[in-house]
Amino acid sequence: MNKLLFGTSGIPLSTNPRNTIEGIKQVKKLGLDNMEIEFVRNVNISLEKAPEVRKIKTEQEINLTCHGQYWVNLNSQDKAIVEASKKRIIDACTIADAAGVWSICYHMAYYMKLEKEVVFLNIKNALKDVFKELRDRSINKLWLRPETGGKINQFGDVDELVKLSQEFEQVQPCIDFAHHFARTQGKCNTHNDWSKILETIEKGLGKEGLNNMHCHMEGIEYGTSGEKSHVNLKECKINYQELIKAWRDFKIKGVITCESPNIEEDALLLKNTYKSQF
Repeated sequence: MNKLLFGTSGIPLSTNPRNTIEGIKQVKKLGLDNMEIEFVRNVNISLEKAPEVRKIKTEQEINLTCHGQYWVNLNSQDKAIVEASKKRIIDACTIADAAGVWSICYHMAYYMKLEKEVVFLNIKNALKDVFKELRDRSINKLWLRPETGGKINQFGDVDELVKLSQEFEQVQPCIDFAHHFARTQGKCNTHNDWSKILETIEKGLGKEGLNNMHCHMEGIEYGTSGEKSHVNLKECKINYQELIKAWRDFKIKGVITCESPNIEEDALLLKNTYKSQF
């Protein structure tokens, strides 16, 4: 990536008719740069349809990312669940790659009351199997990204994401800044706080870590367990202006996907606020 792109989590609300192809076109009309395909409930693009998606996104000059299925837990003590989780990742990556998706993110696991080191090893071993199958399918350019967990019982603090990224060539973090805000009970909310996240990435992954970012941002409500629900940016206490200053100061590149309920409205708010600082 040579710049920072902004886009929607899923098809923009203003799209009519509501389908992936029209969603890509609407992202272009809105003046945004990226659309995140939502496979969170199921993989809703067929292998036959994927080349058409790739063609349209190329014609419209829109980047594509993807959010994989929610039903994944690579740390389950039930081997059948782990195997099913690996299959879901492989199946989604196969379609995403065919559709020209640049990066796909996942909530990889829950801690299940195990030591963090054990959880990390379980995820690492499962991903070895995933990447073996992806290599066999010649899927070697798609980024697979563990995402920041919004709940404190989810795998995915910043240090864990960086550490896992150091283990695989095709893995980089997906930083959800709102999830981090919720995970820390709102304690991360100043320019210095946001900067520390980016410093951790740069220290662990080098400049490439800052030049190759897949991020989420949205408004969020949280409780003692972390994330409760997504809300619009102006309806919560996140200091997104100071976060955007940190993006500018660290010259990050990649994609910012907006997951607020109003999707494109907050995506444009983020993009326009970012642009106004130059």
